This record gives sequence, C-alpha cells and structure tokens, in this order.
Amino acid sequence: MRKNFGKKTVVTPLPVLIIGTYDKDGVANAMNVAWGGQCSENHVAINIGHVRQTRDNIELKKAFTVSFATRKTVVESDYVGIESGLKAHDKMEKAGLHTKKSDFVDAPIIDEYPLTLECKLTRIEETPEGEIRVVGEVVNMSADESILDEKGKIDLGKLEPIMFDSAQLKYRVVGEIVGNAFQDGAKLR
Repeated sequence: MRKNFGKKTVVTPLPVLIIGTYDKDGVANAMNVAWGGQCSENHVAINIGHVRQTRDNIELKKAFTVSFATRKTVVESDYVGIESGLKAHDKMEKAGLHTKKSDFVDAPIIDEYPLTLECKLTRIEETPEGEIRVVGEVVNMSADESILDEKGKIDLGKLEPIMFDSAQLKYRVVGEIVGNAFQDGAKLR
C-alpha cells in the first residue's frame, strides 16, 4: 500500500552547499543552500531566494564559491542559512568562519570547509517562483589534504559531507560506499 502526499516533493540527497561571496566593500558572506548541485561536467546551479545578500554579491562580483557542509560544521552551516547577511554584517565572525581570497575568482574560500568549488558566473535565470537560478562554471576545485586518500583523490568518507533531509527537516551524513559506479551493473549484461 502506498500513501499519497499530493504536491509535496522529496528529492534526495540534497547537498548542503555553502555559497561564499564578497560584497561591494570586500566583506565576505556565506549562505546555506540546499537547492543546488552539479548540472554538467564543469558547471553548478543553485537556486537563491528573491532578497538575499548572496544574490546581490553574485550579481556584483560575477563569482562565488561552493563549499560542502560537513559533520564538523553542522552548527555553522545551519547558522549561515538562517541568518541574513542583509541584517547581520558580522555573520561570518559570529559563525567563527575564516576566509581567504580565491586565487581564481573574486570570492572567498572558507577555511572550515575542506572542499570548495571556485566559480565564475555563467548566467542568472529568473524562476517562476521569484527566485533566481545561478549557473557557474567551476574554474578550480580546492581541497584540504585532510580529505584526500593515499592516491590524492577526494575521499567522501574523510570529508563527511552532510545532506538536507527535506522530509524530516534534518541533516544527515553521506559517505558509506555501497557499490562501484560503471561496474556493478555490468553483472546484468
């Protein structure tokens, strides 16, 4: 037996993405976004509400960073999602987040997040709901050595990224390996 929920949508996993930007004065800001992800080999897309400091900053600087929230950064990541940069100008300091400027785009890298995509703005699209969809080209990916395996590749088990569970309004950790991509299905050929 199945239960119908009507027009409710649950898509999983929803990565918890932390979008880093600079304002007109070079002040760093961060925002938690769950509605986003990779949309092609070298592009990401994120949806942002109609009145957000991050939106203004991206339009101004034509750049942003995308970092992945982790088990260790749950509190900070949630805070930058519930506190507006338009109201709290000390948001980064209050969250205890430290930044340095990307070498590739005019946006901050946040030290506490070990995996970051550095993006230049490709386009902004208005959505029917009054939000914007921001598409950025990834010009560099940087990672702290603490999340690399012995071959120098990103190890999600070490990163411990979190996802947003929209059904329960919780954060969950991602990381367990359950199969081999492009291999396990070959058993059915």
